[in-house]
Amino acid sequence: MTSLPQTAPKGGSGGLIAALVGLVALIVVVALVYGFVSSGAWGAIVAWMHETTLGTVVRYVIESLILLVCVLLSSAVLIYGERKIWASVHLRRGPNVVGPWGTLQPFADLLKFVLKEPIIPAAANKGVFVLAPFVGALLAFAGWVVIPVSDGWVIADINVGILFMFAVSSLSVYSIIMAGWASNSKYPFMSALRAAAQMVSYEVSIGFVIVTVLLCAGSLNLSDIVRAQNYGLFGHFFTGTFLNWYWLPLFPMFVIFFVSALAEMNRPPFDLVEAESELVAGFAVEYSASMYMLQFLAELIAMLTMASMTTVLFLGGWLPPLPFAPFTWVPGVVWFLIKAWSVIFMFSMVKAFVPRYRYDQLMRLGWKVFLPISLIMVVVVAGVIEFAGAGGHGG
Repeated sequence: MTSLPQTAPKGGSGGLIAALVGLVALIVVVALVYGFVSSGAWGAIVAWMHETTLGTVVRYVIESLILLVCVLLSSAVLIYGERKIWASVHLRRGPNVVGPWGTLQPFADLLKFVLKEPIIPAAANKGVFVLAPFVGALLAFAGWVVIPVSDGWVIADINVGILFMFAVSSLSVYSIIMAGWASNSKYPFMSALRAAAQMVSYEVSIGFVIVTVLLCAGSLNLSDIVRAQNYGLFGHFFTGTFLNWYWLPLFPMFVIFFVSALAEMNRPPFDLVEAESELVAGFAVEYSASMYMLQFLAELIAMLTMASMTTVLFLGGWLPPLPFAPFTWVPGVVWFLIKAWSVIFMFSMVKAFVPRYRYDQLMRLGWKVFLPISLIMVVVVAGVIEFAGAGGHGG
């Protein structure tokens, strides 16, 4: 019997050529950008964008588009990363066919959703039914305009940034309520009722968590809250280190915020809104194609937002963990991304091994555990700040 000839694995040389082409393209782009900046044209454009009304409008539009692209790409990375994490926990491979190591799988899913025909139920309220996914996606994106990813890297550095975030996150439940009511179906409507009760229950705890952070920082501005963590509650101890970040002095509130964020996003183990064993797919039962994609894109962006808010409020934002080299050599945006994606990893791991709560357990945790603890912590933190003269380094 003759054996079949051995063939070389496909794609090896092609991948190498693609990598070399990408490296050359990157070098060319960096050279062009360096030449543009060194010529002085970049400085003139920046001055025009900051000194004229039209330039300011153009700057805001460009910054918003860049932010939109970054958030959408981060959502694609999140989809791929979560599927790989869950596959590792379950001893599976995860996405590994579409593109190198399966990295193009999220874009294949996007193409599938876009090319499918959206179907609207005959008995649905068509206007509200179509509007609900867009409302959810818009509110999910809106919160990012006030989140600073580095010192000065924020579109709207407003003095009430944390109140804006709280308001936007509270409004996001309306897209679920709209979708559940407009579907004119029992399962989506039950999901909408659950979402409203769940959101109210955990918004209260999140509100008290934010109050304790504001007491420590002395500012509603998210950038000032990050700067305040450089000094901590007692400025002369551990200045500039990770021990000054609010995760340590406010550790109970850090845990409450993390768990409440899971409930706020309808993530496991609190995904009672779309519990497949009870409500099939919850508020999205009647949705399909691109509108279905928008519903869960809003959930992914909300996950990125809550991870970023955890980073800003408790993990020092863009601050390095230690105030000396080589930690200070790393750009602030890199530290921000490391911390935010670490929180996202924890969110994903919770889904991998924590079983779903019953609805009565969900309500009991919010009202009988988190609410009393957060109220006590507000009183304790306020007392410590008042009598020990701590906090208030944000301005």
